[in-house]
Amino acid sequence: MKFAIIGNIDKPGLREAVSMLIDQLERSKADYVIDRAIMALLGPQATEGSRGRAFEGETCLAQAEMVIAFGGDGTMLAVARNVGGRGIPILGVNLGKLGFLAELAPEEMEEAVHDILAGEYVVEDRLVLEATIPGPTGKKFFALNDVVIDRSRTPRIIDLEAHINGEFAVTYRGDGIIVSTPTGSTAYALSNGGPIVTPTCGVIGITPISPHTLSGRPLIVPDSSQIRVVVRASGDEILFSADGQVEAVLRPPAEIVIRKAAHPVRLVKRHGRSYFDVLRAKLLWGQDVRSTKR
Repeated sequence: MKFAIIGNIDKPGLREAVSMLIDQLERSKADYVIDRAIMALLGPQATEGSRGRAFEGETCLAQAEMVIAFGGDGTMLAVARNVGGRGIPILGVNLGKLGFLAELAPEEMEEAVHDILAGEYVVEDRLVLEATIPGPTGKKFFALNDVVIDRSRTPRIIDLEAHINGEFAVTYRGDGIIVSTPTGSTAYALSNGGPIVTPTCGVIGITPISPHTLSGRPLIVPDSSQIRVVVRASGDEILFSADGQVEAVLRPPAEIVIRKAAHPVRLVKRHGRSYFDVLRAKLLWGQDVRSTKR
């Protein structure tokens, strides 16, 4: 097993957490490569005589059999996009706040890496969205969480037509819509009233943002569906974003075609920890303040 160590160098605690991991990998005589920016942060004394070599991020990924990513959810989304269709499993170590996508806290890392080296872990495939903006270039975007189409800087509401497999479904009038994977159901879609969807479900969610009608409700469709979103008329630009990190500004009339990507993102999970455990711990799911002892 060859690991690639990647992370957000701006996160507090990164140096200490990576140093702990390197110590463990060195003791285990495990192979690893490390992002050059992290190696520079650690300094020559921390890595002198180590087995690992430093490379730029893309070169690290090209050599890895598993990625260990240090950061928060934003880091995990960026790493997932960079891994792309390589099929390399990603283990997240949370140095952020919520860290819903990251599997481990730093204090859990040693035990988890020991289990991984012993082959005791699970790899979970997560659905990825592919969004295409039709045109001469046909540019494609990929998202592990969601694709968002909203009204950008205009104060006016917009009308967005949703077509499913070539059939007109509904027009959402409001601030925009979120097209989400099951993984992304606990992100922006949840804050707009979308349902929680367990990650292995084969579905795609469509959730309106601040709909200007009582009948505007979220919609769940099979992940085999092709979703075409059309903005026919508006005097202002609209904003398209993938996972809140990659953006494009469009001028109506415009359309975006969204479907399941050919590749999943593969996340490393520990045995004995269910998705519902994570919901209860991270989102306080089901917690009733009335039953809390005072």
